[in-house]
Amino acid sequence: MSTVSKFTKEYLAKNKAKFEEVSEYIFNHPETRFEEYVSSEYLANACEQEGFTVERGVAGIDTAFVATYGSGKPVIGFLGEFDALSGLSQEPNKTAYEPWETSNGHGCGHNLLGTGAFAAACATKKYLEENGLSGTVKFFGCPGEEGGSGKTFMVREGVFEGTDIALTWHPSPSNSIMNFSSLANYQVAFKFKGISSHAANSPHLGRSALDAVELMNVGVNYLREHVIPEARMHYAVTNTGGISPNVVQAEAEVLYLIRSPKVSEVDDIYKRVCQIAKGAAMMTETEVTIRFDKACSNYIPNRSLEKILHKNLHEAGIEAPTEEEVAFAEKIWNSLSQGEKDNYLDLLRGFGYSGDGSEFEGKYLSDSISPYSDKDGVLPGSTDVADVSWVVPTAQLTASTSALGTPLHTWQMTTQGISSYAHKGMLRAAEAMALTGIQLINQPEDLEKVKQEFQAFQAKNPYTCPIPKDVKPSKLNQ
Repeated sequence: MSTVSKFTKEYLAKNKAKFEEVSEYIFNHPETRFEEYVSSEYLANACEQEGFTVERGVAGIDTAFVATYGSGKPVIGFLGEFDALSGLSQEPNKTAYEPWETSNGHGCGHNLLGTGAFAAACATKKYLEENGLSGTVKFFGCPGEEGGSGKTFMVREGVFEGTDIALTWHPSPSNSIMNFSSLANYQVAFKFKGISSHAANSPHLGRSALDAVELMNVGVNYLREHVIPEARMHYAVTNTGGISPNVVQAEAEVLYLIRSPKVSEVDDIYKRVCQIAKGAAMMTETEVTIRFDKACSNYIPNRSLEKILHKNLHEAGIEAPTEEEVAFAEKIWNSLSQGEKDNYLDLLRGFGYSGDGSEFEGKYLSDSISPYSDKDGVLPGSTDVADVSWVVPTAQLTASTSALGTPLHTWQMTTQGISSYAHKGMLRAAEAMALTGIQLINQPEDLEKVKQEFQAFQAKNPYTCPIPKDVKPSKLNQ
């Protein structure tokens, strides 16, 4: 074990209880996009207690912050998230669905994500401090990843300028490098305004906004045949116009999330969806207002940085699960549907796993690290880390925090969010990221290779923020 590895492992072990406390606090205060007031302030205060200087309210977002330590180059950035999801309330460490009174829950593990990135920043800072080295460590408190694209707004406002590399991670059932691109997306609301009337006495005098929403959705469903197979169009009816069937609904709204591998493809589909919305308004003699909510780009992997991160993930290693952790994971596995069980390898592959699954036979938890692959592919999901990757060389890993087969955005993911196994994965990710940051400080030639790869890409692919300048971050219920 190298001196740096020994230092990092000992630091994280010594401060294990502190970081677990941070994770648990954020888990117990689940807040949705751009409303993470308690979580954000708690984490910002924790940064200050560790000797970071904190700038709050960056990019005009109340819950975004940047914590900084040190001076000079290189500038090593760690990306942290802490937002929860609506509708995923769940009592922790249970093997059946038991929701809390609150409707929110950490069904994507962002309590772990933010804390793990914070721990990595703290370990890197401590190494600089004890060795009297120059360099800057930045921890970016990034709100609103779930449906808000907080980082994209932060990129638009120049928050990441001057950062040499960015590192982050995501909880999952796997230990691997997240080496695929991702789907770009637009999220757009379509609000229809009609005329109310008595649905029996004078229906001919009304103009139904709900009819317009339904016609729009039918039209988009027909569009699905005429877009590329990788594209996705999801929708939620956010306003049905009331609960009285005897009233012609005078207003209704539907929220669309449009995805495709490239922003240009998303934009093309978006324009076609807008035409369908206008057509639905014409058919129902209603008016439609289109509100652009948010967007994000596709993720750009940096292979040079990924290889370093993968090496350091191996250096961090995997602590064997306890009998209790295995028994709990088996119960979680048994709670999954047959389809979820059958899909477990595809789920892992979405996080960069490249094996055939043979090492998991008879197991319920991952106890190995997937070989690194630089094979191109597209993750069937989206992330606002993508926009950071267009302006800063970026790499992300995943560490196993949940039972094999556990889908994200489920009560099963939530219930495992502060388990002992989840916290082991969180600190494993922190160690790998810290080792990577320290390596790039100590070995500038490695950093130069990362930068050269990024600059070669950037020279041919200038970045344009997919969120228009006049669009502001909005909370979940706005």
